[in-house]
Amino acid sequence: MTRRFDVAVLGLGAMGSAILYQLAKRGAAVVGLDRYAPPHALGSSHGETRITRQAVGEGRDYVPFVTASHRIWRELEAATGETLLNACGALVMAPGRGVSSHHGKPDFVGRSIAAAQGAGIPHEVLDGAAVARRFPQFLNLAGDEKAYYEPGGGYVFPERCIAAQLTRATALGAEIRTGCEVLALDQDAAGIRIETADGVILADRAVVAAGAWTAPLLGAPFDTLLTVRRQLLHWYALADESAYGPRAPVFIWMYGTTDTDYLYGFPPLAGERAIKVATEQYSTATTADAVERRVDPSESDAMYRLRVAGRLAGATPEVVRAAACVYTVTPDRGFIIDRHPGMDRVHVVSACSGHGFKHSAGIGEAVAADLSVGVGGPDLTPFAIARFG
Repeated sequence: MTRRFDVAVLGLGAMGSAILYQLAKRGAAVVGLDRYAPPHALGSSHGETRITRQAVGEGRDYVPFVTASHRIWRELEAATGETLLNACGALVMAPGRGVSSHHGKPDFVGRSIAAAQGAGIPHEVLDGAAVARRFPQFLNLAGDEKAYYEPGGGYVFPERCIAAQLTRATALGAEIRTGCEVLALDQDAAGIRIETADGVILADRAVVAAGAWTAPLLGAPFDTLLTVRRQLLHWYALADESAYGPRAPVFIWMYGTTDTDYLYGFPPLAGERAIKVATEQYSTATTADAVERRVDPSESDAMYRLRVAGRLAGATPEVVRAAACVYTVTPDRGFIIDRHPGMDRVHVVSACSGHGFKHSAGIGEAVAADLSVGVGGPDLTPFAIARFG
């Protein structure tokens, strides 16, 4: 007889691994499916580090997720012995003149400050002189910068976070099937039928957290709401590490007024004489299966020449490594956390639009609470599909 599960989670990256773990904690009979073997480097949840900060300029609706995530990372650290979160501090800065946009949100620094004030998150507001004085790794500041500094921000290790949640989920009774491609899912009066390359799986409900593979799997309306964008990560050798002390922060530096006039980065990891930096692009679309995963040396050269040179102390044009990842982006660059409009037993948790990892553990907890008892988590209505009309 085919085993029937309470919930099947499709996709075990940032969101899927978090949801599976939280459902297993609640005693649900759950199965997690992934066509690959997470953590892997084919989606959106790799690259060694991801920025986290609790006051998010994307909007106050996200604050409960990231606050919960920080708590959950620490709980997982205690349970597994892994280091998942490094609270080295987070700096977000923009020109004092004009209004800079980031992730489609104007006055991103001001929005971050307002979110911190509203939620009681410890922070400082700095000007360009204070940034230059405290953080000598940033060069050639204009002097009129407006900056938000959050001492409790920093970075998480995405591959470790995913692995920790999958390990704990398994220990709590979850079943995980990797190398398992989902071909289709349908809902009938009995529940959810999931057709895979290895056979049929039955569940009362399903969660689709398939990232860049969501639209090909689900079709309308997601095929018109979700766009996949190729993004690049670059690691440049440091000739001198002296400007990067133990409290060197992660940073988002908006030096212009548009969504692409910026770079973000991380302090060098222990034992690595290199600095990781990146930017974002929203002009060229791709798909999860067709994306060019090789980074051409000319792309790293252009990143250094246009954004890194003269801005980061000690950074040289020598490329230690480079990687490509994908963002799955909605029209308003917000998340989708909602039931499928045509299948009310299918929850869709995807389209993180490039700012999802820091929220993922908290979203896992909120979605698991919603699936288990229907109440008790943050308000998910701001992430409903209906907002797109």
